[in-house]
Amino acid sequence: MAQAKINGINIEYEVHGADDGEPLLLIMGLGAQMTRWPPGLYEKLVGRGFRVIRFDNRDVGLSQKFAGAPTVESVVTARMQGQKPDIPYTLDDMAADAVGVLDYLGIQRAHLAGASMGGMIGQLVAADYPERVLSFTAVFTSTGNPSLPPAKPEAMAVLTTRAPDPNKDIEAYLDQMLINARTIGSPGYPFDEKIVRERLRSDVLRSYEPLGVARQLAAVVANGDRRAKNANIKAPVVVLHGDSDPLVPVDGGKDVASSIAGAELRIIAGMGHDLPPALYEAVADAISRAAERARVNA
Repeated sequence: MAQAKINGINIEYEVHGADDGEPLLLIMGLGAQMTRWPPGLYEKLVGRGFRVIRFDNRDVGLSQKFAGAPTVESVVTARMQGQKPDIPYTLDDMAADAVGVLDYLGIQRAHLAGASMGGMIGQLVAADYPERVLSFTAVFTSTGNPSLPPAKPEAMAVLTTRAPDPNKDIEAYLDQMLINARTIGSPGYPFDEKIVRERLRSDVLRSYEPLGVARQLAAVVANGDRRAKNANIKAPVVVLHGDSDPLVPVDGGKDVASSIAGAELRIIAGMGHDLPPALYEAVADAISRAAERARVNA
């Protein structure tokens, strides 16, 4: 583990694999620490020749936290009134953080993979910093197109309902978070309650900042529709999405693919909004496929 000063803030990051491996930057989603890119997955990627970099987005994990508690309603109201939302940072700032990690490590060009909000950040990086991106793999993410189907109510509640305070009752917190994980998880694949609970425990002991989720969600809502930007993406893109995702329905992944010229869409039956061990190979295959296309185009 290490920290870097990037865009004036502290960003926690890790690097795995050989120095001469192809650089691969993993960008995680809303409120999720870099630990949600689990060793079982990144070790597969290292085994395929990648130098894997994972990091905590601002406002989560061991990276710098911010202040304020913006609501989705306030952001939507400001946008409808043609005003700039009052939020501490934007999704564009988070995209600049991702590029800043590459700058800090002296990496000129890298493969990207982003999950959920991380896939939204990845869209912005690929569109706005094309010279830095070799390929991009978008995992269960969306374009921000307002006409797309919304999350199922029970899945949206996972984002908007705060679990009990783990500082007061960690077991009650874990009970609720386990329910949340099941709610948005992959119904077609095994759910190991013991493993998931221990991962949740490890994450909350590493860092707990519930308002960071609200601030990141405000940045996502404020960013709006990315389809016009996506039309400028030139790097090879693979979109991976589950047909059973209750949080970001599969139409979101289809929209990402249709908004990027030449994007390849892979839909996984029974996959929800998580990365269960049974799908590590499918995720690694998608990332490897995007990288292979970049090599052919080089």
